[in-house]
Amino acid sequence: MPKGPRGEKRPTDVIGGAVKVMRIATGEEPDDRQDAPEPSPGAQLGKLGGAARARNLTPAQRAEIARKAAAKRWKK
Repeated sequence: MPKGPRGEKRPTDVIGGAVKVMRIATGEEPDDRQDAPEPSPGAQLGKLGGAARARNLTPAQRAEIARKAAAKRWKK
């Protein structure tokens, strides 16, 4: 049985997936996502730092950063 991104077991076929969703919806099976680990402190701080940086940038600076990022993506 394949595993999801957090190691949870997933059915390989469409019917099995539908049955699993139905069991979770009716409460027969626990939802694996509720047991997900908390993000690391570094990930939380990185998210806060990114938001603070975005607040401090002017629209022109954001446009320039986006232009550079698009050029890098399409350079391939």
